[in-house]
Amino acid sequence: MQDIKSPFNRRNALKGTLAAVAAPAIITSAHAQAKVTWRVQSHWPKASGSFTASLVPMAKELEERTKGRFKLTLMGAGEIAKGGEVFNVVRRGVVQMGSTAPSYNPDESELMDQYYGVPGTLREPWEMAHLIKNLGLEAALNEQLKAKGVFMMAEKTYPTELVLKKKIKAGDDLSRIKVRSAGSLIDYLSAAGFVPQRIDGPELYQALATGVIDGAHWGAAVGALSMKLWEVAKFQMKPPILLANDVYVINLDAYNKLPEDLRGIFHSLLEERYFRRTVAYQHEEAQATNTGVSKMGVELVQFPDEVQKRMAQASKDILAKDMNKGPKAKEMGDKLLGLMKDLGYV
Repeated sequence: MQDIKSPFNRRNALKGTLAAVAAPAIITSAHAQAKVTWRVQSHWPKASGSFTASLVPMAKELEERTKGRFKLTLMGAGEIAKGGEVFNVVRRGVVQMGSTAPSYNPDESELMDQYYGVPGTLREPWEMAHLIKNLGLEAALNEQLKAKGVFMMAEKTYPTELVLKKKIKAGDDLSRIKVRSAGSLIDYLSAAGFVPQRIDGPELYQALATGVIDGAHWGAAVGALSMKLWEVAKFQMKPPILLANDVYVINLDAYNKLPEDLRGIFHSLLEERYFRRTVAYQHEEAQATNTGVSKMGVELVQFPDEVQKRMAQASKDILAKDMNKGPKAKEMGDKLLGLMKDLGYV
């Protein structure tokens, strides 16, 4: 594990980027023949928009950039693992890589919940990108994950919105409404008055259709459309309850064993695609929302004022509690608060 630091500092990130550009000119003929195939266990069902628009194109582009030398075998949620199990199968080396949400494994680092996103804090995707990439949240998290034999890289930042089967209005008793949730959003939605439930992606549609739950969040409009949630739940709640990160989790030993040029291409591609996918996803959100409203009878509904007030207080409480997890959580929480002050949010 002597190369463990290589993914996490700017010098090596730049070196990796330059290697990706220069690789065809500098690799030896023997090195050029080295071929690698990784298995990738996703937390996304294959029906999810993120599987088809994020994971599949990334694998195709990696194969193209490496001229077929680095291939990924993609598995949808549940083929080997699902939800919080993905982190562990990557850590154990059962697969070399996975996609996941940090909310599934909050106890793996004091920074995991902040990396997922703190409800009710940031409002625009660029703000989250600045926090994790420029203000050091992702790098600090990966320093803590070293000992576990993995590291993470953000796949995209996206809005999270609640979709409900029943329209709510001021004065409604929300304690009768069960909603699928995860991570810090469980506390957030509980404070608003809902009853959160933990349900993995593959069971989500069935749970909604059969009345096991009354609402859910799976991303926002893109997730609702691709997972067919709007077939049984027509009310899309505004504003977003969270800006969240989907991430890749990667086995460090497998990463360090890659030929240097493939490692550089791979690392650079994931960094690049994070920004590309985050921007493209906003376009997809607008398209999905228009489809839902114009063709599927979806209605955009604002949370009642009293619910939004409870959410605002819950956001403050969640961040304060999170910052008590450890010195790094305090340090990064202060950076988040500083950013929010700069933006005029607090």
